[in-house]
Amino acid sequence: MSNSEEEEIARDYICFGNPDATVIVLDSTCLERNLNLVYQIMEITDNVIVCVNLLDEAKKKGIHINLELLSEILGVPVVGTTARKKKTLNKLLDTIYDVCTKKIIPNPKKLTYIPFFEEKINILSDELKKHFKISSNLYRWISLKLLDNNQSIIKSIEKNLNLNIKNNLEIQDKIKDIKNDFEKSNINENNFKDNIVSSIMLQAEDVCNKVCTFKKDGYRNFDRKIDKLLTSKKFGIPIMLLFLGIIFWITIVGANYPSQMLSNIFSYFQDKLLIIAQNINMPTWLSDMLILGVYQTLTWIVAVMLPPMAIFFPLFTILEDLGYLPRIAFNLDGFFKKACTNGKQMITMCMGFGCNAAGVVGCRIIDSPREKLIAILTNTFVPCNGRFPFLITIATIFIAGSFSGFTSSIISTLVVLFVIILGIVMTLLISKILSNTILKGVPSSFVLELPPYRKPQIGKIIIRSIFDRTLFVLGRAIAVAAPAGLVLWLFANIGINDTSLLCLIANFLNPFAKLMGLDGYILTAFIFGFPANEIVLPIILMAYLGGTSLSNIDDTYSISNILIQNGWTILTAINVMIFTVLHFPCSTTLITIKKETGSWKWACLGFILPTICGIILCMFTTLIYNIIFV
Repeated sequence: MSNSEEEEIARDYICFGNPDATVIVLDSTCLERNLNLVYQIMEITDNVIVCVNLLDEAKKKGIHINLELLSEILGVPVVGTTARKKKTLNKLLDTIYDVCTKKIIPNPKKLTYIPFFEEKINILSDELKKHFKISSNLYRWISLKLLDNNQSIIKSIEKNLNLNIKNNLEIQDKIKDIKNDFEKSNINENNFKDNIVSSIMLQAEDVCNKVCTFKKDGYRNFDRKIDKLLTSKKFGIPIMLLFLGIIFWITIVGANYPSQMLSNIFSYFQDKLLIIAQNINMPTWLSDMLILGVYQTLTWIVAVMLPPMAIFFPLFTILEDLGYLPRIAFNLDGFFKKACTNGKQMITMCMGFGCNAAGVVGCRIIDSPREKLIAILTNTFVPCNGRFPFLITIATIFIAGSFSGFTSSIISTLVVLFVIILGIVMTLLISKILSNTILKGVPSSFVLELPPYRKPQIGKIIIRSIFDRTLFVLGRAIAVAAPAGLVLWLFANIGINDTSLLCLIANFLNPFAKLMGLDGYILTAFIFGFPANEIVLPIILMAYLGGTSLSNIDDTYSISNILIQNGWTILTAINVMIFTVLHFPCSTTLITIKKETGSWKWACLGFILPTICGIILCMFTTLIYNIIFV
């Protein structure tokens, strides 16, 4: 009974992929709810192995499960594991091998429904047997789906099993006869499905009563006490902001030194490459294009992106491993419900802090197509890792500049946190607008499981965050930054009447940019930063200095002088930070939106929405500033 894309993918493989065995992993702390999945899968395949995991957590909560009795009731092998301890997996591996080699032949005891339903299922199964030759255990399951009228799975059945059910008049007539009998008994499709679900849950409850025993006060009160604090209406959101603030502060403080070091290393090799190009008599235009264009753009992105990501992703993964992210979704579910979406959107937003493209892909966890689309379109309202260095630099120069040391980093963190809160508020606002206009609908309900708190596995966190996230995101950024560096060099070095194309574009955009409290060079930098947000600041500096390649200026004092000399004020800084958060997504994210939605129409809307919001908000702050201070 799949409700989302990833469930449909798993379902289709179990149904049509002809697997040697299907291992169903259950949470021993909530066995009753998990048995729902076991009974559904046993309708599809006989080769089932039940793995009862998290036995350590069950023990802490005073839960004991009689695995042998559970195996006897279900008719399939049941293995208990604690997956974090590898030695407990040996028996599971042996059981999988034995099932695959037919040493163990599972004989699942299928669930029986009310006699009236069983009669109709058998009638339809017999009719299917007359027309199609398929695996014997599938006739009953297909009959269930036909009576349930689940169009998604019916299409998959016809496609994967090459069955022409819809055009088979005899089968369709039989279905009509059965549905007529249903109508006489006041049963519709919803009643049928409800009865099937309730039968499964009642059976699961009965099984749990037989195999589970509980000790009094077995559940650890410590977990509940923490949850009362972390999910309370009073303290839940402030604690969430505190955690985010600590992560951003550590990222801000910790990323400076490795970024500086990487920048110096790349600068050293750049000088050597220029010498080599000169010694082999490479044409100046070619060496400049490859080294000052492509190489310098790539190395800037690596130096700026890698250290913050290498710090941010592991810290964020620790929160994940602790089990805190579902608590964030729980805390903000009420706000998202008011915006006609649900709390799962907050989890995808958290993914967006690392990379908006990853956040867009993460929207697959949302069951409702409408809510998933809203989450995809608004994911770029939170700043990704590529925008943080620019935000931090501007906050440090113009807002925290009058402070020093520890205080300066705290002020910078608070400013970045405020900008993030602005992004979250805009996400809620735009979600509400979309829900009342082109994506009308009511918020769907969902069951959010709060997992137990667990000790983070540091080794796995480092591997997962560095290889699966940091290097993956960095690799995609580099792939789009290489051609961007080439195009940027060409625009900076080709011109008309000694004026580069870059300057001509900036002069053309200047009148509009002034309405936003910016200037033409800033707006041009954002446009050229479309492949990767990390290169916006160096483009601005290059344009101000009249250079023909990216400016690699590392200390904030020098950057501050350049920006102030070119007319930057506190208003410019505020609007730049607003537009950094609220502007079009990078090319990688835009392509990801297209892939996830299957339409350039939604990708274009994902481009336009944040940009319009950013323009309007910048114009508003400029208007207010001019009214008050000018």
